[in-house]
Amino acid sequence: MANFDKDSLSNTFIVALAMCLLCSIIVSGVAVALKPTQQANKELDQKQNILRAAGMLAEGSNLSAEGLTVDELFAEFTVRVVDLESGNFLDDVDAGSFDPIKVAKDPSRSIALSSDQDIATLRRRENISLVYIKTVDDQIDKLVLPVRGYGLWGTLFGYLALDADLETVSGLGFYSHKETPGLGGEVDNPNWKKLWPGVQLFDSAGDPGVRIVKRRSVAGNEMAAREVDALSGATFTTRGVQNLINFWIGDLGFGPTLQKLKLANG
Repeated sequence: MANFDKDSLSNTFIVALAMCLLCSIIVSGVAVALKPTQQANKELDQKQNILRAAGMLAEGSNLSAEGLTVDELFAEFTVRVVDLESGNFLDDVDAGSFDPIKVAKDPSRSIALSSDQDIATLRRRENISLVYIKTVDDQIDKLVLPVRGYGLWGTLFGYLALDADLETVSGLGFYSHKETPGLGGEVDNPNWKKLWPGVQLFDSAGDPGVRIVKRRSVAGNEMAAREVDALSGATFTTRGVQNLINFWIGDLGFGPTLQKLKLANG
């Protein structure tokens, strides 16, 4: 019988292959086991960002001032799927599994934007999206819109919250971006985010008119109500935030939806 050479090249290769196979099985098993937890954490993070944009949850907190949990607070919202062109709600699409960002990459479910239209540098815009509505006595109290647009280094993803009049900012927050820490990354600075509540979204003609400026207009000027202080040293990020907000509240974004909701809200 031939002697077994445990140090031979073939046996070394077999052992290495077996170890790789075993490790891949273990990693795959762990990934499958952790998937529900990862999904739950992702949903929790999304809810927190929506609630913070709406001013219902403080930064770094998982409870409201009244002691309500994230799930209890988010239960006050209704998630609706909306046709961006018509502004109508769609009840035949599952809001829980719908992903607007993924859909925007599908040419059959999105539109290509021309250079004149694409002020937020999206390239494509989904045909349908989501809105988050909080009502009180059957009247809209808060409306939260998912927004995104290009800054300096990449796309900023966030939520824009509106007050009951659907013309006034309740809050703004970004949950993902690639902006430079200390410069464009200051979009995460609580002090800058505090400047947004009360900002008017539209000019006297009803067109999107948010302006992020280095020098604010004098008090009493019609433009002053639509202005926010620019981020120091972050021109491209500042311009990107301004453009993405004006895009998503405009005719190619949630503009038709806002018009329909204003009429329904009386």
